[in-house]
Amino acid sequence: MVKLIEPHDEGELALIKSLLEGNDIPYFVQNEHFGSLYPGLALPFNARVVMVDESDIGRAGTLLGELTAERRTDEAG
Repeated sequence: MVKLIEPHDEGELALIKSLLEGNDIPYFVQNEHFGSLYPGLALPFNARVVMVDESDIGRAGTLLGELTAERRTDEAG
């Protein structure tokens, strides 16, 4: 599995999971429940990382294209 995206918050993670599930793209969220074990720990210790199979990275990237484009715009200015 390869890294697809690192969500900024729980809402964004829920949106990503919903989009992937709705399009039958298998995924794994690394550290998904870590924050509930150790609340209050700051990033990068509890950063969630959405992983997909290498064969699905193109499709998943296209699906999340608008989300990542919006992020680049926010970070630029």
